[in-house]
Amino acid sequence: MTNQVSEFPTERTFQYQHSLPPLPVPSLEGSLAKYLDAVRPFATEEEYQVTAAVVKRFGEGIGKDLHQKLLQRARTRRNWLEEWWLNAAYLELRYPSQLNVNFGGPAPYLEHCWPPTEGVQLQRNSISMWHTLQYWDLLRTERLDPHKAGNVVLDMDQFRMLFCTCKVPGVTKDTIINYFKTESEGPCPSHVVVMCKGRFFSFDAVCDGHILNPPELLRQLTHVKQCCEGEPAGEGVAALTSEERTRWAKAREYLIGIDPANKTILETIQSSLFVVSLDDAKPYVTREALTGDPTIRWGDKSYNSISFADGTFGSNCDHAPYDAMVLVTQGYYVDQQLKATDGKWKGSETVRPMPLPEELVFTVDDRVRSDVAHAKQQYFETDLQVVCYAFTSFGKAAIKQRKLHPDTFIQLALQLAYYRQHGRLGSCYETAMTRRFYHGRTETMRPCTLEAQNWCHTMLLPAASVSVRRKALLLAFNKHNKLMAEAQNGKGFDRHLLGLYLIAKEEGLPMPDLFTDPLYSKSGGGGNFTLSTSLVGYTTVLGAVAPMVHHGYGFFYL
Repeated sequence: MTNQVSEFPTERTFQYQHSLPPLPVPSLEGSLAKYLDAVRPFATEEEYQVTAAVVKRFGEGIGKDLHQKLLQRARTRRNWLEEWWLNAAYLELRYPSQLNVNFGGPAPYLEHCWPPTEGVQLQRNSISMWHTLQYWDLLRTERLDPHKAGNVVLDMDQFRMLFCTCKVPGVTKDTIINYFKTESEGPCPSHVVVMCKGRFFSFDAVCDGHILNPPELLRQLTHVKQCCEGEPAGEGVAALTSEERTRWAKAREYLIGIDPANKTILETIQSSLFVVSLDDAKPYVTREALTGDPTIRWGDKSYNSISFADGTFGSNCDHAPYDAMVLVTQGYYVDQQLKATDGKWKGSETVRPMPLPEELVFTVDDRVRSDVAHAKQQYFETDLQVVCYAFTSFGKAAIKQRKLHPDTFIQLALQLAYYRQHGRLGSCYETAMTRRFYHGRTETMRPCTLEAQNWCHTMLLPAASVSVRRKALLLAFNKHNKLMAEAQNGKGFDRHLLGLYLIAKEEGLPMPDLFTDPLYSKSGGGGNFTLSTSLVGYTTVLGAVAPMVHHGYGFFYL
């Protein structure tokens, strides 16, 4: 995820997009065998035999037909999953997405040069904004080197979704609008929206073809802050983006209906580079980024950069258009630029004449105010606990010295911790990246294997020797690493089963028994994983997402 930026790049950011291989369809036999292996830790012998019979019937019957139809779909699409995944995982969901789907937190890690300090919010924000705008320019001019895993080129399409992108609510299904263009493709919006005390302001981040420098950005931010100081808070229309999706869609339609100017304001927010939120909170950053004030972030925006009163930063971002590694990469770029300059601006102090930020004022009535109040009420009633720990006894170097993979180490530690805490195993999802394929995003890797189960049992046996425990550990390591490699190479099974499920659903067929079998959901299928986990990378940037289920955990680590 480290950013390679070349002054004279030999490779353009998006140049390999058309040469990436299509997403493969795994074999039906292989996927069903892996599925049976994955449900085994959650079943009694009797339950397992019932499920094995269900899987056998599926593989010999309706599953064969569905698989052939999936192969046919894959012949006409470079990524047979892309549209399905976007719809099923994000756009068709009706529950509120700001707390349940968005990720919060990723921002530059500032403690090496910017510890929490009063009175520096706007100054730091102007410098951080400038570096963020430089990153936008790198993407516009395709000077960010394409990401690679070894010599394997990775898909960069998600980086087009970081800026100038927004989700728009629909009554039955949302849509994503993306205004970003590279320089070779044409003009791209360059304005930024700033939110403060429930009010909206907008200004262009480019003047006479040049990005505003930090003193100029500071002037614009200061104007916004001065407009809001000592004044009543705005109507807080942004809180509507935290609502249940159908309710928000209807509220949006009404908002546009009472004044056509409201539509123009919505389009200004949607098309903006990103939203800057000036927050008066002194945060516990990851918690505030996920669960803070809903009136000063646009929950549907691909990037809300949150600036807190103590000079620290966070973010809140819609998950639909891209995965968190995009913002982690951008955050780490800014982090490293700040570190290299000691967090200081060393360029020109000249402030060119330019228009001050324009306030965007929604026309509202009592119904809109009632909708905002309802949105805020349901938002603050959501019970989401956020904790953030730093483990300092040892790190990845000590783990790698023992020839163990750091990510696998953490995943197995997590399994053991859950087993000790709850007295049973937890169904677990870990993100596997599939960006080596055209428009690839993720696959599910299930860490709760039979080998992991056996190791947890062994660790809790007082009589088990160190050598016995180590042997069980290594078997669990090897199984985990094998499954992760297969998932990253398009040979996982969860997305394959999802494809078969969606074909049956689209064709109005009776739902196959495989998807209604109790072990399907008990083992995590259908988005029922008790542990939702992901390695955030090996940088200094951390973030988090809410658990998949109410009794579950979201576990995100670096």
